[in-house]
Amino acid sequence: MAILKIARIGHPILRRRAEEIADPTAPEIHALADDMLQTMVDAPGVGLAAPQVHVPLRMVIFRPPTIQESADPREDEERQLTILINPVLEPLGEEMAEDWEGCLSLPGLRGKVPRYLHLRYRGMDLSGQAIDRTVEGFHARVVQHECDHLEGILYPQRMTDMTKLIFDSEMRHVIAEQRAAEQYEQSEPTEQEEAET
Repeated sequence: MAILKIARIGHPILRRRAEEIADPTAPEIHALADDMLQTMVDAPGVGLAAPQVHVPLRMVIFRPPTIQESADPREDEERQLTILINPVLEPLGEEMAEDWEGCLSLPGLRGKVPRYLHLRYRGMDLSGQAIDRTVEGFHARVVQHECDHLEGILYPQRMTDMTKLIFDSEMRHVIAEQRAAEQYEQSEPTEQEEAET
């Protein structure tokens, strides 16, 4: 296992479509997955695509963080490390939401990116077995972000408002603005309260 160099924005490999993997069980694919995992953990990140480590193949790995352990073991299993080969994504509905994303290939930056809330993804694992999952929320966001790398797309290309591309170090201002807005909303009287006065 080795920690690989991460390609950064501007490198041509991040702008091209990755190639299908003919044999997910091949030893070199297993070795690549091991190196990607070590690289992702070292970075640290929640996901990594093969093109980010200069390999133009259709493989992503990800581990959405858990907030707490679930009573349902199937939910915890979905949050464990996934190695997804030759993925196919299918949005389930038109509903989208914007949220902040970072990327190991754009160090030090964050952007507010619209993504589908509900998603089905399919592909194969390292043993050649089919993966077919329906996910939502942050899990769906991570999969979309990582699979974009396989199409040569970085998250700023998905953004609709470039004023929401910021440095990580300035995120504290965004958090302060959100808290102030929440406090203001809580202090505002509702229509019913206004009618009662």
